[in-house]
Amino acid sequence: MMAMRRALEFLFTRVLRSRLGIALVIAALVFGVIGAARLMSGPLDPAAGLSNRPREPISTVDPEVGDDGVLASPAAPTPKTRPGELPPEQAAARFTTAWLAGPGSSADNWQAQLQPLSTPALTEKLTGADPESVPARRVTGQVTLRPRTESFVEALIPLDSGQLRLELVAPEGRWLVDAVDWVRQ
Repeated sequence: MMAMRRALEFLFTRVLRSRLGIALVIAALVFGVIGAARLMSGPLDPAAGLSNRPREPISTVDPEVGDDGVLASPAAPTPKTRPGELPPEQAAARFTTAWLAGPGSSADNWQAQLQPLSTPALTEKLTGADPESVPARRVTGQVTLRPRTESFVEALIPLDSGQLRLELVAPEGRWLVDAVDWVRQ
């Protein structure tokens, strides 16, 4: 009996000293720590027992007052127009009409129609543009404005084969198209 006990002790100490034995001891310690943490943290379902967590969100702001945070979005600015000048939606509509008149007209005539409705920067970009490259033929809806500041708006115009997006600026209160973008449907 004593010989068998010594043999088992020898085998047990040999296993503990091997890599497998060390790995088993580490695994037992890890599972023990995880089990103890779960016991200390309480039940997983707050409705199943006592919990120190609140059932409702904690609110420190009166919901009737509104959002006064840093990320609160201010009201959209109202575009300013100089007296006697076109408001941005009319300027966008006139530019769109002139832009759509491109196919069938000469490049010089087309650009001459766009020039009084465009900023000098856009007029320069359109130099050499082919009026036949206009991808649409007619307007299919109303101009929609997205005011960004008092002197900068984005106008969206639905057309028969896509949407025209214009950026209009009014540094002096006169609205001019500064950028043209086309989104095909």
